[in-house]
Order: sequence, then structure tokens, then C-alpha cells
Amino acid sequence: MGAGGLRPPPPWPAPRRPPGHRAATARPSGAPARPSSPRSPYGLASPLDGEETALVRPYLVAFEERRRRRERRLVLVHAADFGIDLIDLDQYVTGAREVA
Repeated sequence: MGAGGLRPPPPWPAPRRPPGHRAATARPSGAPARPSSPRSPYGLASPLDGEETALVRPYLVAFEERRRRRERRLVLVHAADFGIDLIDLDQYVTGAREVA
């Protein structure tokens, strides 16, 4: 390597191509065009509607699930501590009120 990080020229000359020679990658005029690749939504002319796109942060969903589990466990512990019969109070323990 010479100064400045440039490589020295090779000891042999580059091969010459005859006039009218085409590169091997050139497509003949009758060949079909390549199928288009899927486009990015950023290249669309119309903007995306934010109401149709659900943005959910997975770490928030996981946090909410853990919080609900902790609340259910706490209810079960309190019920066991105070001797409450859970068969009659099943709707409060399993969160059936939230669903109904």
C-alpha cells in the first residue's frame, strides 16, 4: 500500500472489449422486465390512516398483564386470610365483572 491508503496499479493491463460488446448483465430488448418487489408503505402517495393502524407497545401489554395477575393473586391471598368462600365470589376473583 502506498501513502494515503491507495493500492498500486496492477502489473497487467485491463482487458479490452471489442466495440459493440455488451456486458453480460444487460437485458436483451425482448426479455420481460423483472417482477417488481413489494414497495415500502413510506413510498405510497396516500398517507396511512392512523385510525386503521393499531399501535400497541408490547412492553405495555406485558406490564398490564403482570399487573392484572398480581391483583388477582392479592385477591386470592386476602380471601384465604379472611376465610372468604371463593365459590360464591368467583365473579370478583376471576375478573368476570370487567368482561360482562
